[in-house]
Amino acid sequence: MALGYSNTERVYDELLLRRVQAGDRRAGERLAARWYPRLMRTAYRLLRDEEQARVVVQDSWTGICAGWRKLRDPSRFPAWAYTILHRKCADQIRTSQRLRGLTSSGAEMTEASIGPRGEDKVSIDQAFDQLSEAQRSAATLYFGAGLTVKEIAQATGIPVGTAKSRLFHARRHLMAALGDGPNDEGE
Repeated sequence: MALGYSNTERVYDELLLRRVQAGDRRAGERLAARWYPRLMRTAYRLLRDEEQARVVVQDSWTGICAGWRKLRDPSRFPAWAYTILHRKCADQIRTSQRLRGLTSSGAEMTEASIGPRGEDKVSIDQAFDQLSEAQRSAATLYFGAGLTVKEIAQATGIPVGTAKSRLFHARRHLMAALGDGPNDEGE
């Protein structure tokens, strides 16, 4: 489940961003190619809808491209990019909730899904579905995007202690749901 983000990858992305800021268009293309799958995985995990995730990632990337020349510290790129993505996902969730509230027939909106890849994928998806939106967001940014707790706090606009708490509870719920740890009663 953990996809991680190594120091080597961070340094490479920093270098690419510095080249983008210096006007190297190909470096921007490389950065986009490296980041699209990461952003897509995170958006899908947060929204649980492939088409909505694609739209949000495109909107996010537009915002990232518009602002990356102004980013003073390229080492902050991952947290900054995920902040933009997180805000766009939150906007999409609010919009979807409003639309569901407006449907008078009460019919459920169908969700597009990416086909499961084995029982483990199904189990993990089901475990993530059981998390609150706040916990799912923290867990996705930590396990899927490889952000630190401090970067999660920055990306989601919450205090570091709150990010730690959400991640702690998300881990606990995931472990219990996957049969690897204590349940909610503290066993």
